[in-house]
Amino acid sequence: MKKSMVYTKTGDRGTTSLVRGMRVSKTHIRLDAYGTVDELNSYIGWLSCEIKESDHRDFLRYIQHKLFTVGSYLATETESKEPKPASIISEKDISRLEEQIDMIDGNLPRLNRFVLPGGNEAAARAHICRTVARRAERYVYRVAEKFPVADEVLVFLNRLSDYFFVFARYESNKTSEELFWEQGDI
Repeated sequence: MKKSMVYTKTGDRGTTSLVRGMRVSKTHIRLDAYGTVDELNSYIGWLSCEIKESDHRDFLRYIQHKLFTVGSYLATETESKEPKPASIISEKDISRLEEQIDMIDGNLPRLNRFVLPGGNEAAARAHICRTVARRAERYVYRVAEKFPVADEVLVFLNRLSDYFFVFARYESNKTSEELFWEQGDI
C-alpha cells in the first residue's frame, strides 16, 4: 500500500474540501466550527496526560472519538447531503455524557459560589476544555443559522462544557484546591 502524502497542495489558494468534495473558503464558518472542535480534542488529549484513573481516561477517550464524529458531521454539506452513519451523534451519546456528569457531580460538595479556573494541573486543563467546548458550541450555533445542524450535535456540545466543569471540580477536590471567586477586595 502506497503511503499517502501529508500535503496535497489543494489548499494553497485559501480553499479546502468539505466531505464529498465541495470546495469552500478556509474562512467558512464550518471550518471555524470543526476547527474549534479539533482544538478541543487536542486539549482533551493534553488533559488525559494528567489523569491517573483509567475509567476517567477511558471516558475522555470516548469524548475524543465523539468529537471526531462531530467534526465529520460539521464538515458534511448537510444542506444537500445526509451525513454518513459514522457522523451521527445520538441520544445515547448524550445520555452517556449526562450519566457521567451526574455520577461525578453526585460525589462533589454542594456549590454555592462561583468557581475560579485552576486549583491544580488537571483541574486547570479541564477548565480550558470547558471554555473551548463553549466556543465550539457558539461556532456550531453560527453554522446552524445558515445550514441544517442536528439538535443532538448542539446538545452534545452543550453537555461537554457541563462535563468539563464538574470534572474540573472533581480534580480540584481530590487535592482540596478548589478556588472560588471572592467578591470585593481580596
